[in-house]
Order: sequence, then C-alpha cells, then structure tokens
Amino acid sequence: MVKIQRTKRKGIKIQHNKTLLYVIIVLIILFIILVYYIAVNFKMPDNGNNKNGNNNVIECQSDSDCVPGSCCHATSCVNINNRPDCEEMMCTMECSGPLDCGAGHCGCINNKCVIIPD
Repeated sequence: MVKIQRTKRKGIKIQHNKTLLYVIIVLIILFIILVYYIAVNFKMPDNGNNKNGNNNVIECQSDSDCVPGSCCHATSCVNINNRPDCEEMMCTMECSGPLDCGAGHCGCINNKCVIIPD
C-alpha cells in the first residue's frame, strides 16, 4: 500500500510496499525481454525493396504478366496474380498517374514489373 505523508521539512514523503516495487521491476524486465524477442525473431516481410542486393525475385517473364498496382491513377505495376480487385471501384477521369491517359503502360524488364513510358 502506498502511503503519502506531508512533512514540514522535506515536502511530500512517499512510503511504499517493497514487494509491489519488486513486482513492478520484474514486470518491466520481462516486458523488455519480450520486446527484444519479438524484434529478433519476427522480421517484417520483404516487399521487394530490399537494399541488401537480394533482387533475384522474379515477378514476370513477359509484359502480359504485369498490371497496374492500384485501381485508380496507379503509380506502380505488379504481377497479374497480385492485381487489385477493381470490380466495384469508381475512378475520376483525371490524368494524374504515370499510367493515365496513355502516358505509359506496365511491362516486364529484368523480371520486374515496371512502368514503361509511351
């Protein structure tokens, strides 16, 4: 139990239960160990932007394997197996993306789906 007393000389004095303090310290240490374990053992999936030189992922073999990466005003291309579901999507008629209004198309270069300017 935490007991707070007001003293005349030193202001506020807090007396506490040492067992509770030890339990809180142990819980903090266990939390730090848990965070470290998660950080070491569960890494984020690679989204293809690996800077370590692991660029051997084959996304495509021909231009027909590549489609726009989003339904409206796409700014990237993806493999046809990862295409977005645009069945009930409505887009504006604005020409703002690199694939809009015939500005470019998706193609396969070095086994990667990329935007090819027209």
